[in-house]
Amino acid sequence: MTDLKLIALDAEDLEVLSATTQDAVVRVGDMGFAKADRRFALLMNRYAWETDEKGARHGVRKRAGLHFDGVTAVRVSGIDTNAVDGVLELLAIRFSESAAPAGTVDLAFAGGGTIRL
Repeated sequence: MTDLKLIALDAEDLEVLSATTQDAVVRVGDMGFAKADRRFALLMNRYAWETDEKGARHGVRKRAGLHFDGVTAVRVSGIDTNAVDGVLELLAIRFSESAAPAGTVDLAFAGGGTIRL
């Protein structure tokens, strides 16, 4: 199975990213905001939903990275950011447009936790 590389340039692309990262496991300590670079990044173990070259599914988790550029602020709700070994389950990534093409991205986690970019 080859590595999957995706980029989201609009809300529709972000829906594809959300689907491919659904149910990913993220350690709180593996997320961070580089304010000077305007980048939010995280590492995760995502379930590889895609099939191999022969069309077979293998049901494996793969280490993956995800980052968002152009981030001006990060707000966290329902997540203890001091619990660096805490584990979160990513449910969805959602985009809400404010003034095109700007808007907010919400990372929704199981248990009600949210990170808003």
